[in-house]
Amino acid sequence: MVVCGDDGLAHRLAAELRGVHGEQVTLVVPPNERTARPPVVGRARSASAALFDRVVNAAVGTVGRAGNGQPSGTVGGQRPDDAGVLEAVELTEEVLAEAGVGRATALALVHDDDETNIRAALTARRLNPRLRLVLRLYNRRLGQHIEELLDQAAALATGDGTAGAGEASTTVLSDADTAAPALAATALAGTSKVVQTEGLLLRAVERPLPAYGPDAGPGLHTLALLSGGDPDGGGEQQPRLLPDDAEVRQAAGRQAVVLEHVSSSGGTESAAPARAVAGVPPLASLFSRRLRWSVAGLVGCVVALAVALWLVTGIHPLRAFYVTLLDLFAIDDPALGASLGRQLLQLLSALVGLLLLPVLLAAGLEALGTFRTASALRKPPRGLSGHVVLLGLGKIGTRVLTRLRELNVPVVCVESDPEARGLATARRLRVPVVLGDVTQEGVLEAAKIHRARTLLAVTSADTTNLEAVLYARTVRPDVRVVLRLYDDDFATAVYRTLRAAYPNALTRSRSVTHLAAPAFAGAMLGRQVLGAVAVERRVLLFAAVDVDGHPQLEGRTVREAFRAGSWRVLALLGRADTSAGHVLEKGDRVVVAATRRGLAELG
Repeated sequence: MVVCGDDGLAHRLAAELRGVHGEQVTLVVPPNERTARPPVVGRARSASAALFDRVVNAAVGTVGRAGNGQPSGTVGGQRPDDAGVLEAVELTEEVLAEAGVGRATALALVHDDDETNIRAALTARRLNPRLRLVLRLYNRRLGQHIEELLDQAAALATGDGTAGAGEASTTVLSDADTAAPALAATALAGTSKVVQTEGLLLRAVERPLPAYGPDAGPGLHTLALLSGGDPDGGGEQQPRLLPDDAEVRQAAGRQAVVLEHVSSSGGTESAAPARAVAGVPPLASLFSRRLRWSVAGLVGCVVALAVALWLVTGIHPLRAFYVTLLDLFAIDDPALGASLGRQLLQLLSALVGLLLLPVLLAAGLEALGTFRTASALRKPPRGLSGHVVLLGLGKIGTRVLTRLRELNVPVVCVESDPEARGLATARRLRVPVVLGDVTQEGVLEAAKIHRARTLLAVTSADTTNLEAVLYARTVRPDVRVVLRLYDDDFATAVYRTLRAAYPNALTRSRSVTHLAAPAFAGAMLGRQVLGAVAVERRVLLFAAVDVDGHPQLEGRTVREAFRAGSWRVLALLGRADTSAGHVLEKGDRVVVAATRRGLAELG
């Protein structure tokens, strides 16, 4: 396996492949002196590199060494003590060849720049047409075209005749798409965690276990037993993933992650909110509530006057309404010689018409102002409460924002860069945005932090996220906070300190690379990882697995295919119902919940 990247995801992915799956890995990274990125990334790289070095020393074999135990070569100044690590400024054809792409099984390109990954993928496909490629791309539509292009090129080069028919495969993933559902679910604290594929919807929630059995109902499974006391795994009792029935019975009353729902559904957890068409705001948003009530009152007066005219004069109701409108707009039809009641009604109609003129003028001015500001960023409404304050509208923040709005959760965004990529999404979704440095006084107050449900800090700088959380705690000590932090050790220290200082407030820390690495590793191994659910400081993976060739699955019933602490079969794709006694056969494709090591054993 070859992994090429310039941030913490590359180091974590390499460590995952080596330490969990036992693969031989060559890691290609930029030289340290050329890592011109925020300090947090440098910190993440050093911490991840240390973890990788420890795994390299403990794992089987030594990658990148010749038979005499010396490094096989250097690229851009490889350090002698970095076995299996190549340093290169650019991913040229010579660098990829030196890394062993020509004889590798899989290559992961996880640079933060889409263009760099695409250029290297085209070169790697030419060097090794049967290479399994995994690309990290943020642009979804471009990613679909790149997958088709590279698979077609591999098919032609290997003579398979049709795209995708050979062993080569291309998978395009996004760490933002992988981590966003887990971050959104963590921010909501109790909202279902969802994994969806091929119309199958899996939802998991945290709830106390009942005392009468391992499951709360038919088709439901206990996926994990949570630790006691410390929700981020720092307590004396560690979380237990995929427990067996005996463990679940003994844990009655303990908090657990339970699979709440397995059904065929094409929708998401809740319908997406109505969207404005082509940038035009909804009609109701053009006029203020007070103006709408004024118009409704005038309409009621007109109807009342028309009914009164009908009763006084006895004319046809439609004619009475028509005559009332003539009076209302002062069209010359005086009621000379008519009865006293008719004349009084005409005067009242004229008076109502005078009142209508300023209302119509106000409506026109409001509509004009609304259309002119439709493309501008909205400000938080005065009475807003119970919302999520989202810090950062970069790649991760944009995906999290979209996910929260799909769940109909009110959001206020805070962004310091007026050119951030997520501002267009916020404008389209009509989400309020506060432009300003979150570390400056008054910015969080403008986002209504004192009435917010959760503060979700997902900027690219650990120090910014931490400073914003600490300031929010001074404004409102009990606000729920979720931090995106790169370094796991740093995240654990921050969590424990915040929990000790604010014992009555909920604090969570999540690492995007920690959530995304299993999906990338699974793709490199030829598996389809559907999603990852964070269980405290551990991760539970959902994957689609072909039964054919897996002795742990083929020929066994769904009940027998379960291994406590490793994996559990949740559903059989293409079937409406999967009974515990169903025998898995060749051609079946199942959805499993697995630990990292369990998924490696299924390989």
